[in-house]
Amino acid sequence: MILIVGTFRVDPARLDAARPAMAEMIEQSRAETGCIAYSYAEDLFDPGLIHVTERWRDRETLAGHFCAPHLLEWRAKWPALGLGERDLKIYHIARIEDF
Repeated sequence: MILIVGTFRVDPARLDAARPAMAEMIEQSRAETGCIAYSYAEDLFDPGLIHVTERWRDRETLAGHFCAPHLLEWRAKWPALGLGERDLKIYHIARIEDF
């Protein structure tokens, strides 16, 4: 399994405009083959900071996600939404256990 965890920033003045675009990105990503989970969450204490969590079946399905039309559309919207300061890490998970 592949886990992606990190953050990006949206201009706080544009958060209302960004929410529908983020929701569309989440919905379409969740519908992709190999997507186990995909979510964004607004930080309660740092306006405009968005936390990202994604889980993918394997590296191949993640590679397909990077070429998906909805991802390319999402990236094209970044300048207008004031999106920047991306800090995402990919983790390759070999074993999972319940907590």
